[in-house]
Amino acid sequence: MDISGSITALATPFAADGSLDLDAFGRLLDQQLEGGTQAVVVAGSTGESHFLEHDEYERLLAFAVQRVGGRVPVVAGTGEAGTAKTIATTRRAAALGADAALVVAPFYVRPTQEGLRRHFLAVADQGGLPVILYNVPPRTGCDIAPETLAVLRDHPGIIGVKEARGDAERIRAVAELIRPDFVYLSGDDGSAPEAMLAGAAGTISVVANLVPKAFRELCDAARSGDAQRTRQAAERLAPLIDALNCAPNPIPVKAGLAALGLGSAAPRLPLVELESGPALARLHETLAALAPLASAA
Repeated sequence: MDISGSITALATPFAADGSLDLDAFGRLLDQQLEGGTQAVVVAGSTGESHFLEHDEYERLLAFAVQRVGGRVPVVAGTGEAGTAKTIATTRRAAALGADAALVVAPFYVRPTQEGLRRHFLAVADQGGLPVILYNVPPRTGCDIAPETLAVLRDHPGIIGVKEARGDAERIRAVAELIRPDFVYLSGDDGSAPEAMLAGAAGTISVVANLVPKAFRELCDAARSGDAQRTRQAAERLAPLIDALNCAPNPIPVKAGLAALGLGSAAPRLPLVELESGPALARLHETLAALAPLASAA
């Protein structure tokens, strides 16, 4: 299974009454496939996974699996704060047809490196899906150290890591762990070009929700090692990526999707909709400027 290249961490569209908007989700999936997205993540943090009810998670993932129809891998977000719950969610995702599980480091509880090692090994042993580790310390409160990654990559069921730390030192450290059966995927749009030029196999992206074709072009350039073309593609996307940093994810990307007619701009509480003002106006302006790049020609 090849999970690489331009991978979108899908937002979950909601209707005006707060319910799942599967019609908008279907159109979002179609837009992604037409734009060249090479894998999708369903019900990750961008998809507000922790705000979904049990049946909503199942409906959303089953819908995505059916709509994609095997054209690209469907990766399910399955990470929970506890190991037993993570295993149970991963098994549910396997039963619903997901191709792999994106398992975030346990949040809030701040496990030690030994706790992280045991947690991920248990999920890989018992969850029933290939596991992609997800390291995002600002959100979880813990950091999967490169030394721990070096141990975990030896498990045949752990196939890669989404590393959202974008500093140069971490990019270099994780790039050194790459091998054919363990991929490095960037989890930070801003530093993704540098990570892919350093050897990352792709990026799990937020901005790709809005401009899948343009983000695929960036990934293709960086993965080919073409630094000049990568720089040009990154410069085109930089204003939109910067505009999405105006509020916690997925608040801004949902505002962008609403502008494209793909669901309500409102996330679920305790997150709130991006208010009218300079940040929203800038987001709309940068998105409109990229309209030719957003098309899936």
